[in-house]
Amino acid sequence: MNGTPVIPETITVHLGPPSASAENVTVPFADYIKNVASSEIYPTWPESAIRANIYAQISYALNRVYTEWYPSRGYDFDITNSTAYDQSFVKGRNIFENINEIVNEIFNDYIRRQGFVEPLFATYCDGVEVQCDGLSQWGSVTLANEGLVPYDILRNYYGDDISIVFDAPVANVEMSYPGTPLRLGSSGDDVRRIQVQLNRISTNYPLIPQIPNITGVFGVETENAVRKFQETFNMTVDGIVGKGTWYQLQEIFVAVKKLASVDSEGQSITDISKQYKGVLREGDRGDSVIAVQYYLLLISVYNNAIPEVALDGIFGPATRASVEAFQRYYGLPVTGEVNEETWDSLSNVYLGIVQDIPVESIGNNTVPYPGTSLRLGSSGEYVRIIQGYLSKLSEVYTEIPEISVTGTFDEATQNAVIAFQNLFGLEPTGIIGPATWNEIAEEYNDIVKGEIRNEGQHSGNVIGQGA
Repeated sequence: MNGTPVIPETITVHLGPPSASAENVTVPFADYIKNVASSEIYPTWPESAIRANIYAQISYALNRVYTEWYPSRGYDFDITNSTAYDQSFVKGRNIFENINEIVNEIFNDYIRRQGFVEPLFATYCDGVEVQCDGLSQWGSVTLANEGLVPYDILRNYYGDDISIVFDAPVANVEMSYPGTPLRLGSSGDDVRRIQVQLNRISTNYPLIPQIPNITGVFGVETENAVRKFQETFNMTVDGIVGKGTWYQLQEIFVAVKKLASVDSEGQSITDISKQYKGVLREGDRGDSVIAVQYYLLLISVYNNAIPEVALDGIFGPATRASVEAFQRYYGLPVTGEVNEETWDSLSNVYLGIVQDIPVESIGNNTVPYPGTSLRLGSSGEYVRIIQGYLSKLSEVYTEIPEISVTGTFDEATQNAVIAFQNLFGLEPTGIIGPATWNEIAEEYNDIVKGEIRNEGQHSGNVIGQGA
């Protein structure tokens, strides 16, 4: 899994079941989809049905590539042509003309769940001899004859929460393994990735200890978690993430998240998205500066070596001094500028602190930013918290529409966020990053504290005759 999915330039197909001795063929991805579509469906079907089926076939294949389903199990191919496991592919077969034209148009479009990253594992079957939880091929023909467009056909089978990604980039897909083993003292995004994966896997395998701070630094806690993972899955126990351990982690992570399943738990967009937008330096202003200041402010509470900063969105001398202190303490080049390396380190240290603070222990204080942006499709406790804040704000600021506190970041929540951002001079993205979270929390805090009276303090209402 390498961040946001791309369309591979080529795909390697094993001509037989996974464990069978058979030929591997590597073909352009679009040619592979043309072959599958010509093998799986009829060219005389209504065009909407053909397109819906091709979307499913593209997404199915991309899920196999994205999750490294077969490479993580030690195979040297991306997918098989065995219909017991994958899609039909017939080497050297003729391609139907209309299917050729449609695939040329949509081969880099795919289905995913809203708010998730991975291409949907879009299972399908003929719907007559074989039934399944996914798309019915013959059923899609009936729906197309009733006038449904491809998207509505797909929603009928996969649910209302799907979306189609259009014009995804085409690129050479590299293996995710970083090339060198990760061990005690390693650091960076690859370490952070395995820390996140180990913590998620530990939910299903509780003997694997949780890593308390997701910092991107391979410390003793990470080594202990790796050792227990290796022991659990009968591997050599050395605490080092070499190629074998790396791909075993990918395999188990995909399994517990059900990423290769039509009912996937899903990998959130915010799990892999970066908020870094470019180098920040003295004299800069804006939301990205507020984000840096927000990170620094919380870190300074737990680390006296980092001086406090004001959340004013202005990269002045005080912010530069705090950045330099952070860089010095965490072993980064001391430039006073926030490049991508410093940004990632700031966000990783901040995330490590936040994840160590139980929400229930915060009491009446507002909850700090969770460390990843919230947007359309996000869900969970932090979405519920920010919806509660926005709901309270809507009682005071009529420009902010009322919303329900559901824990799911829906369009109503997005509209409320945009209204808030417009009202308070923030970029109206509908996405909650550090700057927006902080502003919402501060305004909520002001309102709630203004409603709380100290002992003996009256409400401000007039007390007199008739009261």
